[in-house]
Amino acid sequence: MKYVLDSHSHTLASGHAYNTIREMACAAKEVGLELLAITEHAPQMPGTCHDFYFSNLKVVSRQMCGVELLLGVELNILDFDGNVDLSNDLLKRMDIVIASMHTPCYPSGTMEENTRAYINVMKNPYVNIIGHPDDNRYPVDMEALVLASKEHRVLLELNNSSLNPNGARQDARGNDITMLTLCKKHQVPIVIGSDAHTDSDVGRHDLAFELIKEVDFPEELIINRSVSELKKYLRR
Repeated sequence: MKYVLDSHSHTLASGHAYNTIREMACAAKEVGLELLAITEHAPQMPGTCHDFYFSNLKVVSRQMCGVELLLGVELNILDFDGNVDLSNDLLKRMDIVIASMHTPCYPSGTMEENTRAYINVMKNPYVNIIGHPDDNRYPVDMEALVLASKEHRVLLELNNSSLNPNGARQDARGNDITMLTLCKKHQVPIVIGSDAHTDSDVGRHDLAFELIKEVDFPEELIINRSVSELKKYLRR
């Protein structure tokens, strides 16, 4: 499959990433991408940018190095009710919005509590993608999550970084196989994100594609094949 976009990346502004917007955009061009989403960590992540950063994204060009940019945010889910760390007033200005669970920001609960948090955040009309819902530190009812994804038209992410054996997420591979199997069963699209924190990881989807092949996941359910397909899920 030819993929043309990367839906998840970070720059220096996130505090623990290592390149500028321009460096990330030029890296996307080098690997043949048409579109790159830059999704900085929201304010509750230690070391990341202030609300002002997100309110000022209007000044940044959406075309750079011959690549279209979507500038947005990776929200932190804060509690079992699905509250997040940017106001809807700011979220409605974002090009793309991911919501994720991160250890510094979310107190993991039971499977029922974590599932409720994910489903509640999907109900926010500005959330487009659930980031890396594959970490056993946050057990989840995956079938309920897949069905909610279909109902609310929020994409579930297959996160390439999660599949790195040196990564911190627990049993991501097994959970991603379950997610893909259920998405295939229920005909629910997914999006692959590199979660790049350096320019050398932009567009890196190799580990994700190995898993895609292993479960024989259909190409038509992979949003990365088309910029226009991704945009159907934005600003719903």
